[in-house]
Amino acid sequence: MDDERVARDPAPEPPRPRRPSWRDRLSRWDARYSPYLYVAPFFVIFGIVGLFPLLYTAYVSLFDWELIDDNPAFVGLDNYVLLMADGQFWKTLVNTVSIFVLSSGPQIVMAVLLAAMLNTGLRFSTGWRVGVLMPYVASLVALGIIFANLFGPDYGLVNGILETLGIGGIDWQADRFSSHVAIAIMVNWRWTGYNALIVLAAMQAIPKELYESAIVDGAGAIRRFFSVTLPMLRPTLIFVVITSTIGGLQIFTEPKLFDAMPGSNNGGSTNQFQTITLYMYQTAFEREDLGYASAVAWVLFVLIIGVALINFLLTKRIASTGEENR
Repeated sequence: MDDERVARDPAPEPPRPRRPSWRDRLSRWDARYSPYLYVAPFFVIFGIVGLFPLLYTAYVSLFDWELIDDNPAFVGLDNYVLLMADGQFWKTLVNTVSIFVLSSGPQIVMAVLLAAMLNTGLRFSTGWRVGVLMPYVASLVALGIIFANLFGPDYGLVNGILETLGIGGIDWQADRFSSHVAIAIMVNWRWTGYNALIVLAAMQAIPKELYESAIVDGAGAIRRFFSVTLPMLRPTLIFVVITSTIGGLQIFTEPKLFDAMPGSNNGGSTNQFQTITLYMYQTAFEREDLGYASAVAWVLFVLIIGVALINFLLTKRIASTGEENR
């Protein structure tokens, strides 16, 4: 009897899934889309002040575009063809690379050594850190005037010291290589302390246990520096190398202020220390040829990307080799 009743009664329906409330949907939307909203302001600002000028410069480089010109003529890649045959461009490229090599290499080495000194527990450490940062926050125009006087050919302090040591004075602004050395010293004076503080912050983030283990294994201070400190600084050193590359190949203010000729953008009387950015500025605002200057800017952009990538790979390779040898 009971079996017949069970057979006649329908099976109970499964419970229907609860319809999500608006709070549940809002919570899912927040978890899915809020990260994109948080980072969106950066990409919006980058697109306006970074990506759009870059793309617009590429567009302008395809035209014969004067500074005041309502009807620029489309010339395609002619500006780039002319640029590759421009002897003055290649001279400025050599000047830029020369100043970059003379400044960036010693700058990074001095920054690491200076950071290591600041990481040794000196008294008044905050004062020392502020001191090494002072050249960076000082007025660049004032620094340019000071260094132009220091390396003055007649009454400069550097030539005075050289003559006291029995070495003849050097015309720092007229000689090509000497002017590159003077500008590189100016760049290092300004940026070494800034990079040293970045490296110092990375040094202080290295776990103390690594140093304690190295001491137990009998490693001295120099051994700990090369076997522990430098390998742990690899990401920071890559960052410093790349930023130094970008800044070094875009150098403009230092050679501009070092020029003894007032109002000149030529980088010396014979363009002996004219950089690519100085040449680009001269082309755009003195010759009023925006199309050609835009082509110079894009070639410089590709050059920076290429050199930065090479530096990244070399730095990563050197750091990896150091870790394998450790």
